[in-house]
Amino acid sequence: MGTACLILVAAPLGYALLCLGQPFGRCRRCAGTGKTERRGATVVCPRCRGERWQLRRGRRLHNAWRRTHEAGTRPSRFDR
Repeated sequence: MGTACLILVAAPLGYALLCLGQPFGRCRRCAGTGKTERRGATVVCPRCRGERWQLRRGRRLHNAWRRTHEAGTRPSRFDR
């Protein structure tokens, strides 16, 4: 029981630290090569546009949350 609780806490915390330290991960469609096969021809990966890296889902979620928070927060009187 204690091990299961530890895993339930450690897994999201570990992923959050991964997103903080390495916000970009390899593209899943092209496996980080930047190219895919389409009808026998090699083309630039449409998902990553040949960049080979994509923003991780957790980092994308964090950025959206931060933008929403900043848009809904009143500026303090010291931020002029």
